[in-house]
Amino acid sequence: MPLYDFASVEGRLFPARRRTSNLVNGSSPLTSGAFSMGIVALEPLGGQVPWHDHIQEEIYVILEGAGEVCVGDARHAVRAGMTVQVPPNVFHQLTNTSDAPMRMLYCYAPVGEVAHWRQELDGTLPVAGQGATPPLPAGAWPQHTDVSPSPARIPDGWTPPGE
Repeated sequence: MPLYDFASVEGRLFPARRRTSNLVNGSSPLTSGAFSMGIVALEPLGGQVPWHDHIQEEIYVILEGAGEVCVGDARHAVRAGMTVQVPPNVFHQLTNTSDAPMRMLYCYAPVGEVAHWRQELDGTLPVAGQGATPPLPAGAWPQHTDVSPSPARIPDGWTPPGE
């Protein structure tokens, strides 16, 4: 039975102020032909999985903290204990909007590489509302598009979901 202590793995730091540690597939020694899974830690006030889409269906499980999720044209507050289902080919974004760390578990299937990781690292991630990329829902935390981390701050004009 394969065992893997993901707490001992540093993971990869992304420009949008998050650290991703693969649990199944990717850089993990555990593999599956059916799904990929990992833990993501988002820094306070803006750590983000930026606006993107992919062919896989995906589930986010919020383990710790609070923030905002955008899926398609919907925008909702999320907190520890909540689960988000993202259909295939639907743009989505998760942002830590609190002043405390946020952690989530992701699982997507079928197995395959999601392009937004490389695009973010290369600075080529499509920008929300430009070209064939749909805009973020009204009032959403702005998409992180810089290749260097942005400072922790609440952006001008942002309001919590539901207000």
